[in-house]
Order: sequence, then C-alpha cells, then structure tokens
Amino acid sequence: MIGLFLITHGSYGEALIQCACHVLNKRPPQLAQLGVSGQDDPLDLLPTAVSWKNLVDTGEGVLILTDIYGATPSNLAGKLLQHGTTECVAGVNLPMLLRALTYREQGMATLLKRALSGGRDGILRVRN
Repeated sequence: MIGLFLITHGSYGEALIQCACHVLNKRPPQLAQLGVSGQDDPLDLLPTAVSWKNLVDTGEGVLILTDIYGATPSNLAGKLLQHGTTECVAGVNLPMLLRALTYREQGMATLLKRALSGGRDGILRVRN
C-alpha cells in the first residue's frame, strides 16, 4: 500500500485527516501529516519531513499531498520527491484525500490520476 503524507500550512493537514477518519469511521494506516507554521525554517523541518515520509513508506512509495503549490509546504515536499516512488500533488482537499485513501493499492500512476480527479471533481456548485 502506498503511504500518504500531508505537508500543509498549520493544522490544515491534521484537520483533513480527522475529517477523513470521521467519514471512514477509522484511522487509515500509513497516513501522516506535518504542519508548517510561519515561524518554521523549511531547512530545519527537512529531517523531520524525511523521517515522517519514511515512516509511512513500506516499500511501495509515498504520495505527498500539500495545500498551495509554490508555498513553503509545497517547496518542502519538493525536496522529498523521487520520480515513481515519492510523488506530490498540490491543492489537497477532503475529496482528494478520500480518493487517495481509496486508490492507494492500485499503484502510483493510478493513485496520482485518481487523487487529481478526486480533488477536481469534488468541487461543485450546489443548487436548489
């Protein structure tokens, strides 16, 4: 199973995980998050990020989900990338996380495709 690692601003990643646990009625395995605050130096966080990434990786790879492309959490995630084994998607939302949790036994290529579509397809206009 592919591990999931959220690197986000503040407690956003933990809030997403708590919501996913509520929806699924359990805490999925191989799931971790690292919150980055405005006072954090990304280089100081790099060893912690590597450790957490390694914690969720059981040999099938890790998908990192981050919130805003180009922001500090995304830049930190970029330092962890290894094509094919550690990939990253920015713009994480709850539908994306739930889709990623559902498809992480299907291989990295499928997981990337499904996570992206889950995030995009989860955005809808609600009408009467």
